Amino acid sequence: MKNVQYTDKKIIDEIINSIKTCHVGMVDGNKPYVVPFNFGYENSVLYLHCAPTGRKLDILKNNSNVCVSFETGAELYVVDEPVACSYSMKFKSVILMGKVEFVENADEKIKIMNIIMQHYTG
Repeated sequence: MKNVQYTDKKIIDEIINSIKTCHVGMVDGNKPYVVPFNFGYENSVLYLHCAPTGRKLDILKNNSNVCVSFETGAELYVVDEPVACSYSMKFKSVILMGKVEFVENADEKIKIMNIIMQHYTG
């Protein structure tokens, strides 16, 4: 199986911008918690969107560390059909790690919502 690691920012941006849902991994005490999020992406900054209350926010307020996964183009890849271990998946993915920062300023929230809506509606 051949793995390719992309370091070209243009390719990474293309992958992120082609996807409609990302998966965000969080730390809930000593357990992982992963959920899908709507998002916007601009100038290498990822903007996440969710409801103003709930488990996600409770977790992130306790521990702002996240791992975000994006994946596209999944297709089955077979080298030799009779050999089970020769089956694999081809896909492109991006993994981001960082810390969530909450935005409270109303003008900044409007700017971010426009970035998110641009991602979904063009």
